[in-house]
Amino acid sequence: MGTPKILILGAGYGGLLTTLQLQKKLNYNEAEITLVNKHNYHYITTWLHEPAAGTAPADHARVSLDGILNKDKVNFVKGTVQAIQPEEQTVTLESGEVLSYDYLVIGLGSEPETFGIEGLKEHAFSIRSINAVRNIREHIEYMFSKFKNEPDRTDYLTFVVGGAGFTGIEFCGELGDRLPELCREFDVDPELVKVYCIEAAPTALPGFDPELIQYAIDVLERKGIEFKIGTPIKQCTPDGVLLNTGEEIKSKTVIWAAGVRGNSIVEKAGFEVMRGRVKVDEYLRAPGYENVFVVGDCALIFNEEGRPYPPTAQIAVQEGETLGENLAALVRGDLPQKFIPHLQGTLASLGKGEGIGQVGSKKLFGSTAAMMKKASDLRYLYKIGGVGLALKKVKL
Repeated sequence: MGTPKILILGAGYGGLLTTLQLQKKLNYNEAEITLVNKHNYHYITTWLHEPAAGTAPADHARVSLDGILNKDKVNFVKGTVQAIQPEEQTVTLESGEVLSYDYLVIGLGSEPETFGIEGLKEHAFSIRSINAVRNIREHIEYMFSKFKNEPDRTDYLTFVVGGAGFTGIEFCGELGDRLPELCREFDVDPELVKVYCIEAAPTALPGFDPELIQYAIDVLERKGIEFKIGTPIKQCTPDGVLLNTGEEIKSKTVIWAAGVRGNSIVEKAGFEVMRGRVKVDEYLRAPGYENVFVVGDCALIFNEEGRPYPPTAQIAVQEGETLGENLAALVRGDLPQKFIPHLQGTLASLGKGEGIGQVGSKKLFGSTAAMMKKASDLRYLYKIGGVGLALKKVKL
């Protein structure tokens, strides 16, 4: 066989880290590495709640791929994946271009999981890409300006966040910081602005320590967020949401942040999936394929207790690093290593200077948690782009 072709789909955490690791480990003649991504940038998903609320520019959450890829070793293709044909070992792009591979890495990320709730797909926003968050930010500002012309329309100033998991809570933290600024800018009485965070589960932030959950809720309630926990949304309409209690909340801004499923391209390619995610083996391979690997939100990994790990950035990064090492080993005829996640703790921001975190058995509150989150973000930027990128992006 000639030079092996490694094809990586998606420059999210998993796909990008796989690529960067290969770029570091292999010499330019050992493999033909191709990375396909819809945009010429990588975006930091864990920061998207900031530009969505308008507390940071959208540009802050993205990193140009030009600056971090080595053109001599990686062939970058800007394109959107349309289909994967694992039997033929090819991938078709929307442009009609067909790419072949010897090894495939699928890192195509997620889609909103709407749990079959009527109207969500059509009428709700979701915090899922640079373009999506720009849209949310502009829409929120537009609601304030519209209200000035139609002062009886309080539904313009009512914001519904579906989901009190990580994304929902972090977005509410930013929104709580941003809305007073918008009230000043548009001369709107803050009393008229309502933000509801609605969660079907019996608690906010499932999986977090109860003391930390309570702290987060207290911080956000002080910022004016109203919680409705254990209250599923039954339907989303152009005029707002209907809850299963029969209550209707009139709102022109519904933001769905209650869960994701793997990219539907994966299921359509014939891989076995659960909620769009592939249950990979200990080498991150898709069942039945020696040469197809899955990382990030498309991959499903179970812990010792048989419970799935949540699809987080830190796990995707670790998957990418391990897989990059393993692909380099396979190309050289060496043995791959098993993937073992090392959870370094969990941190959530609650707006400027506020956060909560769990690192081992230690609980972190307030500014300590916020500082730790900054440090972990810096570590990631340094990992992908060195000191230059870390200094350019840091918001102290």
